[in-house]
Amino acid sequence: MNERISIVAGQRVLWLPELGEPIARESQANDLIGSAWNQQAVWVALPVPRVHEDFFRLETRLAGAVLQKFVNYGIKLALIGDVSPWLERSKAFRDFVRETNQGGTFWLVDDVAAFERKLSATVARV
Repeated sequence: MNERISIVAGQRVLWLPELGEPIARESQANDLIGSAWNQQAVWVALPVPRVHEDFFRLETRLAGAVLQKFVNYGIKLALIGDVSPWLERSKAFRDFVRETNQGGTFWLVDDVAAFERKLSATVARV
């Protein structure tokens, strides 16, 4: 799987490769969470291409189910990449992104640098 671990702002981050099976089912979140636990990661950084489009269509409830699993197990999730097509299509998704990005457990960011900046700023405030 080419997963790797790095430390960003003192937090262990499990970075998943862009190539691989897209997360299309709630049960696949278990695999990600298991990998994070095995690596003692606080964050999972998941490239947007690894997420099935159903995740971005909130009416499917996939996003909520996946995120609830991460919250239940105390692992944080960052989706890294361009989600602008879904932002343009759905006010509900725009609201969802705005709300989640204000919290500390799930973020959608444009690129790795944005994730690292946001994580560093968040850790500095604590």
